[in-house]
Amino acid sequence: MHKIRAVIVDDEESARDVLENLLLLFCEEVEVLAKCANIPLAVEEIKKHEPDLVFLDIEMPKYAGYEIVNFFDAIHFQMIFVTAYDQYAVKAFEVAAIDYLLKPVKIERLQAAVERVRQRKNLEGQQQKLSVLKTAMESKEIKSMLVFDKAQQNVVQFDSIIAIEAQESYCIIHCIDQQFVVSKNLSHFEKTLEGNVDFFRSHRSWIVNKKHISKYSKTNLNIYLSNNMETKLSKYRKVEFEEFLLS
Repeated sequence: MHKIRAVIVDDEESARDVLENLLLLFCEEVEVLAKCANIPLAVEEIKKHEPDLVFLDIEMPKYAGYEIVNFFDAIHFQMIFVTAYDQYAVKAFEVAAIDYLLKPVKIERLQAAVERVRQRKNLEGQQQKLSVLKTAMESKEIKSMLVFDKAQQNVVQFDSIIAIEAQESYCIIHCIDQQFVVSKNLSHFEKTLEGNVDFFRSHRSWIVNKKHISKYSKTNLNIYLSNNMETKLSKYRKVEFEEFLLS
């Protein structure tokens, strides 16, 4: 079996040792090359060993884990972030399509994350992922997400989304200048956009962006949007939708 060569980065020695032991006991395909207490030391070890995978603690003194992007012209390794439970950080990882583990690390989650690393061959777009994560973490506001359309990675700004339409097991993200077809259901995007005051699930098949609503018909329950788009409003959501428009 081809070994996955890894570097562990965490400012807590005990956390580094625990993760190394878990990998030793339950992920025999992973070989730990180095353990580092901070980002500058990690950069040295990564350049020296050229690992396949780097485990990064998200919160460390001086440099956060995601700031590793600032030290490389290109990222040629996969990443798994490790963090104490933080709902905001988790959402940031998810919109950036980056693997993460919560402390204390669960064996099953660790094994599943390592397996995804083993199966993933394409390292393109790592820089883009880190950039989305970095922006979200530093601004404390999630304004974009990574989506995959025809195996192509794309950054979608929330402001550019007119509506998201469910089509069986996938969704069409209608943006101002283009569309993306994504193999996720509408509930996935509803969760991603949760807390964003501009978006509303108007129908079992639609999420709409308030900023792009041009007109609303109370009689036929039609919502008219930018780019001459027309969507439906569920009669069960009429009162809630009208409150949303006024908020």
